[in-house]
Amino acid sequence: MTSPPRGCGSIGADYYMLCDMEKAWGIVLESLAAAGILITIFLICSLFFLICKIQDNSKRHMVSIYFFFLLGTLGIFGLTFAFIIKLNDRTRPTRFFLFGVIFALCFSCLLTHACNLNKLVRGRKPFSWLVLLLLIVSFALVQVVINIEYLVTMLVNQKDKFLNMSPEDTNKDFVMLLIYVLFLMALTFLVSMFTFCGPYKSWKRHGAHIFVTILFSIAIWVVWITMLTKGNTVLDKRSWDDPVVAIALVSNGWIFLIMYIVPEICFLTAPLKLGDYPPENDFCQPKFIKQTTAADNRAYTQDEIVQGDTGDLNYSPYSSHFQMKTIEPQNDFSIPRPKARTSPYHDYTGGKGPM
Repeated sequence: MTSPPRGCGSIGADYYMLCDMEKAWGIVLESLAAAGILITIFLICSLFFLICKIQDNSKRHMVSIYFFFLLGTLGIFGLTFAFIIKLNDRTRPTRFFLFGVIFALCFSCLLTHACNLNKLVRGRKPFSWLVLLLLIVSFALVQVVINIEYLVTMLVNQKDKFLNMSPEDTNKDFVMLLIYVLFLMALTFLVSMFTFCGPYKSWKRHGAHIFVTILFSIAIWVVWITMLTKGNTVLDKRSWDDPVVAIALVSNGWIFLIMYIVPEICFLTAPLKLGDYPPENDFCQPKFIKQTTAADNRAYTQDEIVQGDTGDLNYSPYSSHFQMKTIEPQNDFSIPRPKARTSPYHDYTGGKGPM
């Protein structure tokens, strides 16, 4: 029986990489993964705290995308420990199932966000939060079904073969299970490029976060798949298989945090700038108004006439167009007042008249 390496006590041999001081890659990776877990949990709490401070409903609907993306990132950092621990009967199903599902969840969130941005950069009405949630679940559910079918088939019909597969067959099956995840990456990269076409610049900034994140992720995946399938075999370093995948997990997790989720949360509560974002009620305004063919009454369409069209500085768009003049009355319509009549005896003095 070999003695445990320096730094490890009485623990199983499968866990030596977690504490081996001579092979420090395990300690370094688990430290980076633990730091990533703490930061991801902090960002999840911050996301819930900032919901009430979001001014734009279009941004508020994306909170569901950020939440599930952070859950996927948390799973990536946690899955790193399954590759630091030696491959055994318990870690093998965990690796085969969770690796593809977690990355499918993250790339589904990025793809859904890119699809929503393609509408926002063009001033169109975005998806509701329920539609965004359904898109994320639909995209990720495909990988879940693929992994479940594979594990059920191997564990029920070929359990002994599955648990005792050669390293070459293990790596080949592991990569083959990720074909759909590679398709999601390529599709997200393609869709994110279309987010740069549109009049609203601030939404393009969000598209740039997705584009850069996917670009770095593709580079990481090309490197680790090449090393796992061919590089380690050519260099005769089969012991590098687990470190290569663990490094890819930690690197991709930190890329997700630095390149995407941290900038997105920073812009989540940023004040809106006039012209960069379309007004929220602009989506409800009619784009085309039917033109009338009848003659318009100018007295009711003064809003369409400017002051300079008449050449009259005293012109008011709300004044009447009829010439007004003062009309003098021709007849006297006043009520006559009663007057006393002259008495016929006004000049009578009491004498007799002539005979």
